[in-house]
Amino acid sequence: MRLIGIGVGPGDPEHLTLKALRCLKEADQVFVPAGGRAAEIVSAHVECTPLDFAMSDAASRDEHWDRAGQLIAAVSGTAAFATIGDPNLYSTFTYIAHTVRALVPDVIIETVPGITAMQDLAARSGTVLAEGEERLALVPYTAGDASLREALGSFDTVIVYKGGRHLPHVLDAVREAGREPVYGQDLGRTGETLVAPDGRAPYFSTVIAPAQREGRGSRL
Repeated sequence: MRLIGIGVGPGDPEHLTLKALRCLKEADQVFVPAGGRAAEIVSAHVECTPLDFAMSDAASRDEHWDRAGQLIAAVSGTAAFATIGDPNLYSTFTYIAHTVRALVPDVIIETVPGITAMQDLAARSGTVLAEGEERLALVPYTAGDASLREALGSFDTVIVYKGGRHLPHVLDAVREAGREPVYGQDLGRTGETLVAPDGRAPYFSTVIAPAQREGRGSRL
């Protein structure tokens, strides 16, 4: 069998690439996480099979990954798994592919890249992520506040994912590093905003700590 992980972008239906749409239409069966953004985007184009996932504890995660992997492994032909963002960046597809490979050792696994939240936020806010010799870091806040502060001290541009519950701490760290944070949530969706709330934010929120520049070509 063949398994394709397909990135559908962070939420804007128009960020579904032509290649992603073609692969979705050509697949024998398309799977999506139940009730999520990927399901909303994909169901407008093809019939899809929802899969339940739970991230509350390790036992629940393993149980859902196993169940999903078994359903996908039963497909004869090509199975597609659609995921928000990109399938190789903090994606459930990674664990699904691992599970399917264990069940079907000769499975052919491919991925179709998707637009990421950091790219979408950069476009919507007019923020340049990197130029010249600048270095860029992507930090999940789940790695800890110290990891974020270390990155802010070492990299020119820093992107923060998974910081919604602790957004005030994220913003404090960015500002204490002398940067003005760029914030975005629900990008491409009805509730989209680039204004940071007071207090907690949704899980799918993104913060950019932009590089400090002094004019055109200053970082070449």
